[in-house]
Amino acid sequence: MATGFMTDTLFFWHDTGTAALMLPADPMAGVQPDAHVESGRTKRRGFELLDVTGLLDEMRRVRARPALIGELLRVHTDAYVQRVAQASAQPRGGDAGDGFTPLGRGSAEIARLAAGGVLDLVTAVASENLTNGFALVRPPGHHALAGAGLGFCVFNNAALAARHAQIQLGLRRVAIVDLDTHHGNGGQQLFYDDPTVLHISIHEAGSFPPDSGWIEETGAGAGEGYTINVPLPLGSGHAAWLYAMHQVVLPALQRFQPELIIVPVGFDGGCFEPLARQALVVDSYRQMASLLTKAADRLCDGRVVAISEGGYSSGMAPWCMVGFVEGLIGRNGSLSDPYAGITAGYAAAPMLPHQQHVVDRAARLVPRITATVSAD
Repeated sequence: MATGFMTDTLFFWHDTGTAALMLPADPMAGVQPDAHVESGRTKRRGFELLDVTGLLDEMRRVRARPALIGELLRVHTDAYVQRVAQASAQPRGGDAGDGFTPLGRGSAEIARLAAGGVLDLVTAVASENLTNGFALVRPPGHHALAGAGLGFCVFNNAALAARHAQIQLGLRRVAIVDLDTHHGNGGQQLFYDDPTVLHISIHEAGSFPPDSGWIEETGAGAGEGYTINVPLPLGSGHAAWLYAMHQVVLPALQRFQPELIIVPVGFDGGCFEPLARQALVVDSYRQMASLLTKAADRLCDGRVVAISEGGYSSGMAPWCMVGFVEGLIGRNGSLSDPYAGITAGYAAAPMLPHQQHVVDRAARLVPRITATVSAD
C-alpha cells in the first residue's frame, strides 16, 4: 500500500494572465501589469521540491484524465460548464464568473483534467489500491459554486470528489475537512442541506469570501449541524490550528464516522503568505496531515484524499506542501525545513484567549453530529 500522487504538467500551464496580485491589469487606473498571484510558479516549485526531496519516489503516480461532462454536472450547472468552455476557447480567454477568476485559452480543458484526475485518485484510494492520496492541481476549486467560478477556482474538485465517491463508488458518508486559509464556501453551499457530507472549514475570519464562514452557519434542513466553521482571528498560528484540529475536527470525524475524508488544503496559512494573515509553519501542516491520517486509519481504512488549493508564497508554500505530504505518508519531519530557524518564534507562540474562544464555540457544535444518516 502506498500514498498516491496525481498531477500533470498542464496544470502549471493554466494561464491566469497579468494582474497586480489579483486585480486585472489596468495601467490607466494605476494597476501595473505583473504575474497574477495564482500563477503556476508556486505549485511548480512545490512539485520540484517534492521531487528533489525524494518524496515523489515514495508515492505512486496516478495519471490525470479529463472529467466527463456528466461528472461535472453532478455539482455544476450545464450553463456554467458551457460558459467555462466558451470563455477558454477565446484567443484571450475570459473569466469564470466573479471578474477575478481568469481563464486562459485552454483553461477549461485543464480544469477538466484536474477534476478527472482527482476522481481517479479517489477511486484508487477507495478501492484500496492506495492507502491515501495527494492531488497537486490547478486551477484550484474550493470556492467554486454550482453556477459560477469564484476566487481563482473553476470546478469544485473536492465537491466533485465527494459526489463521485457516493454516486460512483457507493460510499454513504463523506467528510470534507477544508484546511485552506480562506473559507471553503463552495463546498459549504453545495452540501449545506445534505447530512451525508460533513463539511468543516478552518479559515481566517472575514478574509475571503467576505462575510462568509461564520460559526452561525451550521447547515439547513436535513443538513443542519453538518456544517462547522472555525473562523480564526488574524494572527492565529500553530497552537490555535492544532487546538482546532483536536477540539473540533477529530471529535466531529469520530461522531460522523466517514467512509472517506477529503481535504482541500491550501498552503496559504504560512507566516509569509501574501493573501492571508495566519502564522502557520511547515510543521503545522505536517502535524495536521498526520492527525488526519491517523483518524482515517481508525475510521475509514485510511482513506484520505488531499487536494491542493491556494498558497502564494513562492518560498514558503512549497515547503508547507512538503510538510503536509510528509504527514500524509508517515514521515516525522525527517527533511530539513530551511525556514525553521526563522519561524521558530511563530511555532512556539502560544494560543491567545480570543483565538481559543472561537475554537471552543465551534467545538460546542460537534455533539449535534450523528452517523445515522445514509445516502439511500
